[in-house]
Amino acid sequence: MNLQAIKASVMKFIKDEEGLTIVEYAVAGGLITVAVVGAFIALGDAVELNIQDLTKAVQGQS
Repeated sequence: MNLQAIKASVMKFIKDEEGLTIVEYAVAGGLITVAVVGAFIALGDAVELNIQDLTKAVQGQS
């Protein structure tokens, strides 16, 4: 390959926007995953306390 061919390949790669779209979807998916995990962690303690209260109520404990 000569220098002109390499330069043309690099310019084509830089101008290609399809790869950028894939990266944007990956970043958005990662952010959504982090948000869902954070919500589960935040709600986890409250849900655990409610389950414990329900278990005590079913067993007849106060």
